[in-house]
Amino acid sequence: MPESKFKSAAILGSGSFGTALAKLLAPKMETILLIGRDCVTADSINLYHRNPHYLSNVQLQDNVRASIETNDALAYSLIIFAVPTSSTREMACKLFNANLSPTATLLSCAKGIEKSTGERMSQVLRNVFPENPIAILSGPNHAEEIAAGMATCAVIASDDHHLAVELQELFTFPHFRAYTSDDLAGIEFGGAVKNVYAIAAGMAHGLGLGDNAVAALVTRALAEMTRLGTALGGRIETFSGLSGVGDLIVTCFSEHSRNHRVGLALGSGKSLEEAVAALGMVAEGVPNTLSIHETARSVGVRTPIIDAVYSILYQGKPAPLAMSELLSRDPRPEHS
Repeated sequence: MPESKFKSAAILGSGSFGTALAKLLAPKMETILLIGRDCVTADSINLYHRNPHYLSNVQLQDNVRASIETNDALAYSLIIFAVPTSSTREMACKLFNANLSPTATLLSCAKGIEKSTGERMSQVLRNVFPENPIAILSGPNHAEEIAAGMATCAVIASDDHHLAVELQELFTFPHFRAYTSDDLAGIEFGGAVKNVYAIAAGMAHGLGLGDNAVAALVTRALAEMTRLGTALGGRIETFSGLSGVGDLIVTCFSEHSRNHRVGLALGSGKSLEEAVAALGMVAEGVPNTLSIHETARSVGVRTPIIDAVYSILYQGKPAPLAMSELLSRDPRPEHS
């Protein structure tokens, strides 16, 4: 595969995923700039090549630098959004107001739906930047394993095939295999909705329902994800791919999954506030449950698992009751 055209990148977000991407991409880059909000983190990366708060055991390469100034990203031709979905529009608007070049490539790694608009991240970026090349990275990609050089696959989606291939070249390593897609809607909805199901799977584990129950829950979650995702413009085959079933499996079962850990705490009897506080990081599934529930209602799609998680997080329903109600619904054919 030919050498990537991208020689440097700014990564917005110095959390776990931003740090992991910096570690991954540094061998192919002249310079990587991690942009965060914490002076202590930036100073530690610049002086000691370690992030003291996220993946602190990972030694970053010498060509990885850090800053707290968003405008420093203006010098880079590739800007990677590794911030939570709730911060994507804010960061995009800052760059727009600073006159970001319309030729800069924007790559979003956030998995979620914007709460106020129901928009996917590529739509948020396109609204702010009508001319810039835009792509999405998604898949079963836990930061801890990427940073450790463990085998990983991802999918890069863009409506510009040439751009997707260029980014595929950048993200191709012996331990990291990238695929391409033009199904932005399917890729983004798969990556967002699986967070809600990971909370449900965590709750099932926390309640001690057993492996059979969790396997059944995840299987029905895939059917529900496909039903909702295709109604919202995604292609059915996308949900059997990396950003569909692949991301669903890893997020529902991995010890690294923040959303699973929140669900596990809820199933063990903790309140939502206690579960989120114990996590100490953003679990996208919590705000996404609200936005995705609203989106499902707007298109009239049946989503009993999303509804159950919504009732627990936002209506105060006890987790055991919500799970019991899922199992006691009226019988129906499997494929309907």
